[in-house]
Amino acid sequence: MSHHSSRLFLVLWVISGSALFAQVDQPAVSLYFPDRHDWEHRSAESFGLNQQAIDSAVRFHQAHEAMAPRDQELGQSITFGREPYGEGVGAFDTRGEATGVILHRGYIIAEWGDPDAVEMTHSVSKSFLSAVIGVAEKEGLIHSINDPVAPYMPPIELYASNHMNVLPSSTENIPLYKPFETPHNQIITWNHLLRQTSDWEGTLWGKPAWADRPAKDLRADLERQRHAPGEVWEYNDTRVNALALAGTMVWRKPLPQVLLEEIMDPIGASHVWQWRGYRNSWIVLDGLPVNVVSGGGHWGGGMFINAYDLARFGLLMMRNGQWDNQQIISPEFIEQARTPTPANDGYGYMNWFLNTNRKFLPSAPETAVAFLGNGTNMVYFDYEHELVVVARWLDRNELDGMISEVLKAWEE
Repeated sequence: MSHHSSRLFLVLWVISGSALFAQVDQPAVSLYFPDRHDWEHRSAESFGLNQQAIDSAVRFHQAHEAMAPRDQELGQSITFGREPYGEGVGAFDTRGEATGVILHRGYIIAEWGDPDAVEMTHSVSKSFLSAVIGVAEKEGLIHSINDPVAPYMPPIELYASNHMNVLPSSTENIPLYKPFETPHNQIITWNHLLRQTSDWEGTLWGKPAWADRPAKDLRADLERQRHAPGEVWEYNDTRVNALALAGTMVWRKPLPQVLLEEIMDPIGASHVWQWRGYRNSWIVLDGLPVNVVSGGGHWGGGMFINAYDLARFGLLMMRNGQWDNQQIISPEFIEQARTPTPANDGYGYMNWFLNTNRKFLPSAPETAVAFLGNGTNMVYFDYEHELVVVARWLDRNELDGMISEVLKAWEE
């Protein structure tokens, strides 16, 4: 073989060898994303999981259904009726039986109850609220989550006449509403609202912030000094609703429309869900009446949705905001949502319940997350097991028990 032939042979050998090694490399696993009308079912056994453990988890939920009344308005009255201004002002409904869906790698491996039932999901509504704020940041409508909210907020014209104890006559003007104009509220950031550490002060839709889950000593609650934003975590639906109002102003359209166009349609969700506000949560936006949604069912309203759509939403979050080839929510926003809040390390953005130090769900990995709503409604997603569990109307004391039963499917 000549010198030139040897060199040619060597080059060809290197090229073919490189191609060979490229073929040996493991190809990227193609992630499954369910079609809107065709969601594939698989058995747990097809993934090497213990089918009996999954079946046992379903029976566990059915045996530990929540004992609260199925009439959600009655349940609200029992839970929050002691509060000042505690009356419901939004829609309620009656729930059905214990219901759930389990996904592994996006495939349905179990379902029970009535997953098609459109029911209240209570504070899981907050997770949808966080999501539309995340998309607003991704689209540049919010420059930074650490920006103060006040510069984004114009004076708001109220459409309802019974807001903030204003009792106008037929000729009296309703004053423009400025929810972030006080010295304290001016420094509240989007991040503070998302983490429920804002200590926002004021009244919104007839519900004073101090009246939501108030201290027994109401006078002390009314007269206390405000906490600096970020210092204290407090679960407070009036402040959640202030974020929903701010988000509506940033998007300049109703948040259900934003959710539909930016998230629910892209992930193939149904069109039967409804995100509701209150009878008095109306504003005038660009000359049109707009109902501002609530972030939960504390006073009625919030997200009414079926278990399948909740499962799709959980899968989107488990996939770090990506659906098929579309990045719907930025990975950076998801990372922040999963970052513990300094004032409460078991909570990220609303309504991301974190498993920091495995305090919340001892049976689950520390990286697991759950969205929780009264009832209890739970959307659990687990990166390590590629698992989504939707469990509706589960006894609140049995959340870890339910997840423990599901995770037994991975045991040898």
